[in-house]
Amino acid sequence: MTDTFKNTKKLYIKTYGCQMNVYDSERMAEALGASGYETVDVPDGADMILMNTCHIREKAAEKIYSELGRYKQFKRANPDLKIGVAGCVAQAEGEEIMRRQPMVDLVVGPQTYHRLPEMMKQVDAGEKALDTDFPEEDKFDHLPNRQLPKRAPSAFLTVQEGCDKFCAFCVVPYTRGAEVSRTPERIIREAQELVDRGVREINLLGQNVNAYNGDDWSLAKLIWALNDIDGLERIRFTTSHPNDMTDDLIEAHGTCAKLMPYLHLPVQSGSDKVLKGMNRQHTAEQYIRLIERFREARSDILISGDFIVGFPGEEDVDFNATMDLIREVNYGQAYSFKYSARPGTPAAERAFVSAEVADERLQRLQALITTQQRALQESMVGKDVDVLLERKGRLTGQMVGKSQHLHAVHITADDLEIGRIVRARITNSETNSLGAILAS
Repeated sequence: MTDTFKNTKKLYIKTYGCQMNVYDSERMAEALGASGYETVDVPDGADMILMNTCHIREKAAEKIYSELGRYKQFKRANPDLKIGVAGCVAQAEGEEIMRRQPMVDLVVGPQTYHRLPEMMKQVDAGEKALDTDFPEEDKFDHLPNRQLPKRAPSAFLTVQEGCDKFCAFCVVPYTRGAEVSRTPERIIREAQELVDRGVREINLLGQNVNAYNGDDWSLAKLIWALNDIDGLERIRFTTSHPNDMTDDLIEAHGTCAKLMPYLHLPVQSGSDKVLKGMNRQHTAEQYIRLIERFREARSDILISGDFIVGFPGEEDVDFNATMDLIREVNYGQAYSFKYSARPGTPAAERAFVSAEVADERLQRLQALITTQQRALQESMVGKDVDVLLERKGRLTGQMVGKSQHLHAVHITADDLEIGRIVRARITNSETNSLGAILAS
């Protein structure tokens, strides 16, 4: 048995929230790998449990405290177990987490997780470690180079962080900080490393990804640079803000073959009154015209969006305006939520719409979105799509992958190479997925 094997420690990471947290969890695992940790899929028997948290949804902090309560059993079974809390709840709650849950050894914010190896030295010495700064140094300069083992064919890559928009309902500017972009050189280098490890599709991430301006490059210029990487077959990006949409990015959707025909562009409401209350700084009409421009550039583009119902001050006429916008845009998919107050945000001080009214509105909105989504998927039956194969299906003789429109596609086929892009004919539509056979 080698010394390396004997010194290996088990790391379990529980990830909440957005795709950026998924990316951050991967990088945290890599940072802790330098301290001898390897990731495991379950907390049982782990030497360290790290929760990478999200602060967007209602009662996010309380859910984290509840989950921490579940981990007490592991701490009792193994007093040497280390427990850490990372991410946006860690940034917002800080010392309160350690006060309420003394078993927590480490709290680290989303901008300082590159310091995890040094923090773990404190923890191993029997000290508590807390770091929720917004440091001047770029965390990406201090993270280890990505290791070379082969990985899944689709990957996230953070290019931009933070937000300067200060929507009245959102905590991101307070937990992630101001907008900052990574340099294109670093992004291209990391993208090449991912491709060298077997990645064929990269999803560029940012709180406002289309606000990207590293070295004065636009997001479109970055996409065109990534387009030149041999072996990279697909490029996506999320999440965008309507106010940062540029002409060259719209044009890229019509001219860049590797940029997929899928756009997630949140609007939140179809009412100009509510949009103003949200501090979105755009109108419903401006949003609709923007969607039209994308469809002129790429006629088959699938539009996805975000909606908040029951925002303070939302009346029936405002909700009806949202429903009208949804009918006009015709979404392929969307994410919708009841408004939940986030402490410290301007909207949290305003009078709430009743829970009963918000529930009823949400059900109506989701029913409309579901109808649109089903109609679009059913319209694809009999058509051919390109599918990036990601894994074997649960059923024998089945492969699963993603279409260019981000639909999950289950293909009746045996032992095809994962990471390959195949042409498939859609045979049926299911809830949130499509069935297919290989196209002849």
